[in-house]
Amino acid sequence: MQENNLRILAGPIIRKITPNQVTIWLVSSVPVKIELALCYHDSKLRFDLSQQRAIHSIKVAEHYHVHLINLGLEQALPYDCLIQYQLKFFHGSTDSPSYLTDLIPDICYPQQTKPAFVIHSQVKKILHGSCRKPHFELKADSSDGLVIADQFLQQQLTKPEDWPSLLIMSGDQIYADDVATPMLVATHQICNQLGFSEETFAASKVSNSTDLHTGQAFYNNREAILPADKESTQIKISLFEGVKKPIFTSDNAHNHLISAAEVMSMYLLSWSPEAWELTDQSMPSGLSAAEKIQYHKQLQAIECFKKGLPNVRRLLAHMPTAMMFDDHDVTDDWNLTAAWQTNSQQHDFSRRILGNALIGYLICQGWGNEPAKIPEQLLTLSQQSFDDLGSQAHQELINQVFKFEQWHYEWQTKPKLIVLDTRTQRWWSESNPNKPSGLMDWEAITDLQQNLIGEQAVILVSPAPIFGVKLIESVQKIFTWFGKPLMVDAENWMAHNGSANSILNLFCHPKTPQNFVILSGDVHYSFVSKISIKRRKNSPDIWQITSSGLRNQFPKQLLNWLDRLNRWVYAPWSPLNAFTKRRKMRVSPLKPSTASAGERLVNESGIGLVELDSEGRPSRITQLTQTSQIEFLEDKINQE
Repeated sequence: MQENNLRILAGPIIRKITPNQVTIWLVSSVPVKIELALCYHDSKLRFDLSQQRAIHSIKVAEHYHVHLINLGLEQALPYDCLIQYQLKFFHGSTDSPSYLTDLIPDICYPQQTKPAFVIHSQVKKILHGSCRKPHFELKADSSDGLVIADQFLQQQLTKPEDWPSLLIMSGDQIYADDVATPMLVATHQICNQLGFSEETFAASKVSNSTDLHTGQAFYNNREAILPADKESTQIKISLFEGVKKPIFTSDNAHNHLISAAEVMSMYLLSWSPEAWELTDQSMPSGLSAAEKIQYHKQLQAIECFKKGLPNVRRLLAHMPTAMMFDDHDVTDDWNLTAAWQTNSQQHDFSRRILGNALIGYLICQGWGNEPAKIPEQLLTLSQQSFDDLGSQAHQELINQVFKFEQWHYEWQTKPKLIVLDTRTQRWWSESNPNKPSGLMDWEAITDLQQNLIGEQAVILVSPAPIFGVKLIESVQKIFTWFGKPLMVDAENWMAHNGSANSILNLFCHPKTPQNFVILSGDVHYSFVSKISIKRRKNSPDIWQITSSGLRNQFPKQLLNWLDRLNRWVYAPWSPLNAFTKRRKMRVSPLKPSTASAGERLVNESGIGLVELDSEGRPSRITQLTQTSQIEFLEDKINQE
């Protein structure tokens, strides 16, 4: 990479926006001084961000500089109107600035001269989704949900009042554990060009990141160097036979990200086309015939993914975006059980792998959610770590991100947005460490309940559905009975009695909101349920709205069977309903407009669109796909 060539490698991404706060995240290839201009009506405001201490930059690598603009405003920005912005960059000794719109001409929509955002006085529309897998197998009915969202926003361009208020990405923004070989090759090419410091590894079969990034033997074979615990069984290879089960349990962990450089490079490749210009996707030597076939197949899917990245970058430059991790942002099965959590923390190399992924989340996602919640110590340690990867500072940063308990957050929108951390505050099983942990512990759920008191309506983001598909949850429970929760990713709210009862009791509390909109993802299919409390006159209206995935799907034939079977096994007249934890609640599935008889689940990549009325109740719920807009309609027959 040319030393003085300014490139915007990722972003700008609009993050938390209020009338008195503007938060924007971006990555530049060289250190820069940035000025921000805001334009609305006849007003033009200019801010020297460095002078106002409204920007914090971290040098991740020689040519990888992360900037978080977090500008506080004394003069409040207006609601419900288009606010254009421009970024001016100064680099080195030159007095000639570079402008965002010159560096990235396609950051604007047609007829726009500058990118823009809208601050809505009330949330009327929400785009939401999760699970965006770059190498998801290309099919006629699949696309990238963020590209679909970009196309939807373009249709609303002339009416700012009709723009969605929020884009919520509720997990698996990257797949750290499931990486295609062409994608891993691209990360290594970027690592080499951006100039990361060398990371040293302890308790590993590879000593440093240079060997890791250049070793041909480490493509499609990373399970050979990934940690393995001594107690579990690799049932995936031989059912219930005594073989070691890795700590990193993804079916596709052959290319699991390991180094900090790989993780940070993955974010560039996932959100922007710019970094791809530094790669050539050349096939590494040493692949078997089968691996070469797989490489070409994966490369076709990734080429399709790359074509949509200009649209993705444009969308993120216009929409206030909230993010939360789920397992694949770090690794599959992340903290699924107490045993898994204990084993992973006891091994130095596994701590490094998990810690690097969590550092990536901190810098690229969590920081922009609520900048005031991120301690200065974490940012200082982050800079020290990237200066000398593998150092004591790096180890201390990993210790601190594991201890950090403020990943959850809220935005004071109307209705209030509350985003749950269901990964790091888990309720361990007291009977068996190999049983699934509760997604949130008692203290976290109690704090949530206190936060809800006095609210008329709330938008609650839970990465995994609180009210899931009961038959699928029952299958997960059966595997748990056999002591094999890792086989089916038994990640659901009902898998742990304490956590399940606590979250369900929260909805029954008389002082909690009248209207709950629960937004979820994770499961790779979409569905909507309306929930009420049985035999209660003033029951709250609860909506479970699940949209998944942005670029992923559930096995089609299997889901068709589970969907129809669920309608029979847990029909309103079924005695099995009496044995569920939700027996005091009436769960009514909504029917997709394209569904055949008995179908309630949608298995198409896309993005969810929720429209709210003035009281915070959904007035329309739609799944936007490449080929259609699937609306969820209320069914006359209740599920339970």
